[in-house]
Amino acid sequence: MTCNPNDYGCGKYPELEPVLDKYADVRGSLITVLQKTQDIYGYIPVDAINHIGDRIHVKPSKIYSVATFYAQFRLEPVGKYLIMLCKGTACHVNGTDSIEEAITEFLGIKDGETTEDGFFTLNNVACLGCCSLAPAMLVRSNEGTEAYGNLTKEKTKKILNDIKGREAKEVKI
Repeated sequence: MTCNPNDYGCGKYPELEPVLDKYADVRGSLITVLQKTQDIYGYIPVDAINHIGDRIHVKPSKIYSVATFYAQFRLEPVGKYLIMLCKGTACHVNGTDSIEEAITEFLGIKDGETTEDGFFTLNNVACLGCCSLAPAMLVRSNEGTEAYGNLTKEKTKKILNDIKGREAKEVKI
């Protein structure tokens, strides 16, 4: 079943239509559809939930509950640079709270927030699997994902300043 332009959300999410066509009648496909939606848009637009529900025959309330239950899903856009700060045991013991403090001081955002310029989003995560590098963070962008470990407040601020510097050079070009 392809998208009918008169349906709610159809014209607004054309990139999603092939996904919905493929999974519309596949039982148990909700998480896959949400993952692919987030891959396409970088997050799950809340107003797309009704459209997804119509197409895969799942109530919007169920979709919303799944999207808010799993930490992997975001209902708000993220910055160009997504900072994933590890809060696992090894990182906690090695000072991740001070690293979060450095990020908050430098960027003016807290966990789950995005800078006003849209460049940075901070997300605390349960574990990155980089325990030998504790405390650690990943920074994801369109260019890829970079891991940073053995962080200190000063090192963290330098990393963020270097990213800001790269960004400033790109804007001038």
